[in-house]
Amino acid sequence: MDLFEYQARDLFESYGVPVLQGIVADTPEEAAAAAAKIGGVVVVKAQVKAGGRGKAGGVKVVKTPEEAATAAEAILKLEIKGLPVNRVMVAQGADIKQEFYFSILLDRANRSYLSLCSVEGGMEIEELAVERPEALAKVEVDPIAGIDLAKATEIAIAGGFPADLVEKVAPVLVTLYEVYKGEDATLVEVNPLVLTGAGDIVALDGKVSLDENAGFRHPNHEALEDAAAADPLEAKAKANDLNYVKLDGEVGIIGNGAGLVMSTLDVVAYAGERHGGVKPANFLDIGGGASAAVMAAGLDVILGDPQVKSVFVNVFGGITACDAVANGIVGALETLGDSATKPLVVRLDGNKVEEGRAILAAANHPLVTLATSMDDGADKAAELASK
Repeated sequence: MDLFEYQARDLFESYGVPVLQGIVADTPEEAAAAAAKIGGVVVVKAQVKAGGRGKAGGVKVVKTPEEAATAAEAILKLEIKGLPVNRVMVAQGADIKQEFYFSILLDRANRSYLSLCSVEGGMEIEELAVERPEALAKVEVDPIAGIDLAKATEIAIAGGFPADLVEKVAPVLVTLYEVYKGEDATLVEVNPLVLTGAGDIVALDGKVSLDENAGFRHPNHEALEDAAAADPLEAKAKANDLNYVKLDGEVGIIGNGAGLVMSTLDVVAYAGERHGGVKPANFLDIGGGASAAVMAAGLDVILGDPQVKSVFVNVFGGITACDAVANGIVGALETLGDSATKPLVVRLDGNKVEEGRAILAAANHPLVTLATSMDDGADKAAELASK
């Protein structure tokens, strides 16, 4: 889960990272009130989860509450990289003497953490990495040891900081790592980290990505979710603890196990080329428990997608046997009743497959078609969707 800048700022502040005052506003009037409360020069910044806000006109420096209202009114009408601006942050102005860059992120390839640091910040870090890679230090961080003052000093020196700044910057890097570790983040980035005219180090703009797999340890993270921007079907699936991702297609997919579902997507896409180019409509992994309740919740989500024309249920019985899956499908159709109106192609294989097929055959539901193989099921589902 990616955070908005104002959420990252608040998180930084809670850990003791030096930040400037910032107040969120949803209207020009609220922006004016925020500017008046902060006082002096302020910056009105669009709150969207995308880069390039300044170039898009989403960041404006103003001197009065009236100017803040005018700036907010203009920014709230913007769309930045396809994302509408619904909120701004009015931030305290900074006397910037120098700008730096720092981030700590999960390095999946090396099963470690990676710190990126440069005495040159305030620009597109991707450009710096390509045009002058030597200016961006990459320092591996042991997940067990983390970043203490000694490691932070090593990172700052590698990033090109002069000795007089290393002592100022290193403690801030330690605190930023505490945010990363304490919140189970996969990314904590500050660009720019600045040296002010008064000689202070301040995190002026932050980006934080949280690992949703660790959400059970952080009940407070739920309040950080952008519910307004969430796809309603994905939100509904999440409420039912379903692993669901909406796609742009016509064949709904239900399977047990991420690997099987991914393979099913490929097979359906291939079969769809023979039937007018239909494609998978979603990724939905119901996991090991294919009870009637779980199956009903999955079908309810998929059938709620108006793009879906048919559904392919592809299950390999293992710990959960095929007879239990079949009973789940029958129970789900009974639970959904008249709301189930689209054809289902069901392929069962594995543990107790014959018993499962017998249960579905005995139910003789008009919407259900049994398939003997994954290829056969994918082809039939694509054919039904094309009609």
